[in-house]
Amino acid sequence: MDKRKASRIYEALLKRYPDAHCALHYSTALELLFATILSAQATDVGVNKATPKLFDAFPTVQDYANASPEEIEPYIASIGLFRSKAKSIHTSASMIINEFNGKVPNTMEGLLRLRGVARKTANVVLGNAFHKNEGVVVDTHVGRLAQRFSLSKETTPVKIEKDLMALFPQENWTMLSHLLVRHGREVCKKRGGSCEQDSICKRYCSNATI
Repeated sequence: MDKRKASRIYEALLKRYPDAHCALHYSTALELLFATILSAQATDVGVNKATPKLFDAFPTVQDYANASPEEIEPYIASIGLFRSKAKSIHTSASMIINEFNGKVPNTMEGLLRLRGVARKTANVVLGNAFHKNEGVVVDTHVGRLAQRFSLSKETTPVKIEKDLMALFPQENWTMLSHLLVRHGREVCKKRGGSCEQDSICKRYCSNATI
């Protein structure tokens, strides 16, 4: 894959989905951080159903820090691994208070210090809350399409991200993940997609029968 072909794929997806955006609902960097922590091994739809009551119950980072994990649990009990995630939210809130002056860190290094935050979560927060393109979010959709579009032959998120970062301009990294996720959800699905009838897939996707 060369950069010219990668650019054509990007432009085709952008034309198809000009309004592509983060599917998690949030209004602050803190809300996005905790929503993204909750989204690990869970659906965005499920997270979005749970977070309104969670955010209402704990409007500030200090409210999370003052609560115990057990007090947070009932608000996220519908989400997988909720006990572990409640601990991550509580610990991260305490760290934000004690180590970051009550503000969600806006650097990769700072975010990775928080419990429950790996590179994917940090990229979501940096790209969407702070508009900083530090990397490409690689979830299951992005990983699948990166392979089907021959953007990467790798199988691990870190290596796939490295390939994507090499192919696309840095200013497009956040939007790239939104576009690939949107296309993966609507067309180029793991199973039962419509690749064979889709113009983008027919041109670029190995899953389509040409």
